Amino acid sequence: MPLLQQPTLEKIDPVFGSSFSYRTYLPSMNQRKDSFWHYHPEIEIVYVNGGSGKRQIGSHISYFRNGDLILIGSNLPHCAFTDSLTEHKCETVIQLKPDFLGEAFFGITEMKGIRNLLDMAQKGIIYHGNTKRRIGKQIEGLSKKENFEKLIGLLKIFRDLETAENHTVLNAQGFVLETNLQDNNRINIIFNFVKEEFKRPISLDEISEKVSMTNPAFCRYFKKITGKTFTKFVNEYRLAHAAKLLHEEQMSITDVCYESGFNNFSHFNKEFKKFTGKSPTVYRNELKYMMT
Repeated sequence: MPLLQQPTLEKIDPVFGSSFSYRTYLPSMNQRKDSFWHYHPEIEIVYVNGGSGKRQIGSHISYFRNGDLILIGSNLPHCAFTDSLTEHKCETVIQLKPDFLGEAFFGITEMKGIRNLLDMAQKGIIYHGNTKRRIGKQIEGLSKKENFEKLIGLLKIFRDLETAENHTVLNAQGFVLETNLQDNNRINIIFNFVKEEFKRPISLDEISEKVSMTNPAFCRYFKKITGKTFTKFVNEYRLAHAAKLLHEEQMSITDVCYESGFNNFSHFNKEFKKFTGKSPTVYRNELKYMMT
């Protein structure tokens, strides 16, 4: 069994002369990024220019194609969105504390809409189609600006994110992250463990023991936090991985089934169709024609 990474509270420091962090990651630079579940008090905007990969935000798990634009609220656990297989051009990450412009700034009348956006971001928001590409270009354009102009540009981006209609709010059932450190660590232990071990059966006894809870207490806790059962969460993780394999790997659908942690092909087909609305065969055949 691989060594499980411990949950982490990521520490983020803005560059000198700026009140927020702005970083660009290029695949060719082979920069190290933590891929395990983590959280931080900063709000995060992520733009992935091109490529495909998995989204893992709170209790939400899905697969993206043709890049991604994501807004993540404070202390919402998530994984990195790119790796060496994503085949993206670059990834830009903006991180800022909710009060980076002062405690009262987003409370003024002119900022009411953006304040509502940041509240909604506690559930995670993804943007689609032309909205994703248009705002993504603005985000990348900040790299050429001086710090003051970069700040003004960031506020304009927030305004565009607020008024954009082509978006989806994740975790619609509500992901409630408890405020104390013990609960932050507990949910991160669970998520990290699923990430490492999803290809094999995970019993309730095993996962409950990981977080020092009884089975009934664990089931109640997990349902309260994520709005879904642990079994459903694990299956959705497996199905998102299957979607990734169908897009990126030239392997048979039977092999995709078993490589994703399912041990029954008929059950896999049924669950995949329920998850995506299409059978694995139709999903793979349509991939080349689909745009998000």
